[in-house]
Amino acid sequence: MQPLIETPEQAQRLARAICSDISLYNVEKIVKGIEEDTFFDALHDELEEGRELYRSRLSPSLYARSNYYDRAICDVILARKKSVRSRIW
Repeated sequence: MQPLIETPEQAQRLARAICSDISLYNVEKIVKGIEEDTFFDALHDELEEGRELYRSRLSPSLYARSNYYDRAICDVILARKKSVRSRIW
């Protein structure tokens, strides 16, 4: 078993890596979710699976005070798809 992540830098890296994988393996779902403004519903299972992995790798105290995973969803998945036409932007 790997040691729990204790530093914000490591937590940010992990969150970005998880979101990169979600983005890589779910391109069509992401595009459709953005176009139809259903992104969080369309990716619910994938995002929650990623969140659970993220939570399991962080120390409880770091997880409780961080929002790196949510920020990575925006920065890694959504921001990189800003060229997709959507009513929300």
